[in-house]
Amino acid sequence: MRALRERFTDHRGFVGGSDARIIMGPDEDALIRLWREKRGEVEPRDFSENLIVQVGIATKPLNRAWYERNTGKKVRHGVGLARHPVVRWMAAKLDGVVDGANAVFEAKFMLPWAFSEDSALEKYMAQLQHNMWVAQVKSSVLSIITGGGQWLEIVVPADALYQHLLITAEKRFWRCVATGERPSSFGLPPPRPAAEATRIVDMTRSNSWAEFAELFRSTRPAFLEHKRAEAALTSLFPADAGQAIGHGVKGERSKEGAVSFVLLGREDNHHATL
Repeated sequence: MRALRERFTDHRGFVGGSDARIIMGPDEDALIRLWREKRGEVEPRDFSENLIVQVGIATKPLNRAWYERNTGKKVRHGVGLARHPVVRWMAAKLDGVVDGANAVFEAKFMLPWAFSEDSALEKYMAQLQHNMWVAQVKSSVLSIITGGGQWLEIVVPADALYQHLLITAEKRFWRCVATGERPSSFGLPPPRPAAEATRIVDMTRSNSWAEFAELFRSTRPAFLEHKRAEAALTSLFPADAGQAIGHGVKGERSKEGAVSFVLLGREDNHHATL
């Protein structure tokens, strides 16, 4: 029994969220190495000298604190290893659970030049869907800090169809671990859910944003004056008139009763017959 517990603790006795990414991914070499690790034929990869991995681990507390500060929600951390209540070879090492939201929390660090929302979802979708399945929840939060000083929250709901395919692939992989049969890549692209827009973006470095922001600011007073004049002209429009013309402006009443105005050229600038 102790040997089984140790095997579970050292990641060889279960399929976890990071394993799901490999199982659903296209990298055949990574899949075979994972299979050999689970069978005890090779030692697990050592990431202690991988700076990016270590930065990700070191920034998890900051990531969680930043999420709480910006959303007002609390994350229960120290959850540790969660096991599926029925399928005992499925587990998830959770970064936390969002209180009151019934959602698992995943903290990630990504390099700025390789970062986009689509790439983040593609990279971590299998892990998020696996963790939701294990924890028996319907939502997950992906909280990302980039090396460019950005923070982003993406809320991802459970996808029943993708989870079904994910569990099918994991069962097939785990059977290969038990039998010694060489696994093959599943290679299923992740779904692209509509992500909830929750981030605040600083656009001060965008020249195009600066140009149109200045145009918006400078034309705003004229726009408001235009709307005020339009409302006043509408109130002056005779109730029994189909058209009203004067001083370079023509007003016209539609069949539905709405009044609209257009500017006239010189040749059209004449007075209506009253």
